[in-house]
Amino acid sequence: MYEKVRARLRALAARMRRDAGMVTSEYAMGIIAAVAFAVLLYEVVTSGQVKTELQNIVKRALSARM
Repeated sequence: MYEKVRARLRALAARMRRDAGMVTSEYAMGIIAAVAFAVLLYEVVTSGQVKTELQNIVKRALSARM
């Protein structure tokens, strides 16, 4: 019984070691996707129309009476 459990644990450990490279590539793809989204968001926020609307929102907020 002990040998069967030990063999099963060895097989499981060997299977886990084979996937070690996948984690790094998944992180890399996640970072690439996050950077692409950040660039897209930056382009949208710095576009003329959005920039004007954001400035108007800030102006209205600063001129509000309390």
